[in-house]
Amino acid sequence: MGYIQGEGRQQSSLFPPTLEELVPEDHLVRVIEAYVARLDLQALGFSKAEPLKTGRPGYDPADLLKLYLYGYFQRIRSSRRLE
Repeated sequence: MGYIQGEGRQQSSLFPPTLEELVPEDHLVRVIEAYVARLDLQALGFSKAEPLKTGRPGYDPADLLKLYLYGYFQRIRSSRRLE
C-alpha cells in the first residue's frame, strides 16, 4: 500500500490549464520541490519514509516536508494555518 496521492501536476482536467502552467518557472515552490526530491529522507531520520503494508495510507513525508518548508519561507508558523 502506498501513500495518499493527489493528482499529478501535469494531469489536465475539465479546465484547460494544468498546475504546471499556473505556477511560474521561477516560483519558490519549484525550488523547494527540487530540493526535497534530492534528499534521502530515510538517511535523515524520517522513520515513515517507506509506506506500511497495512492500514489506511498516510501522507507522503516528502509532501509534508515541502508544505512545512513553504510555510517557513512564507512566515507561516502554525501548521493549522497551512491547512
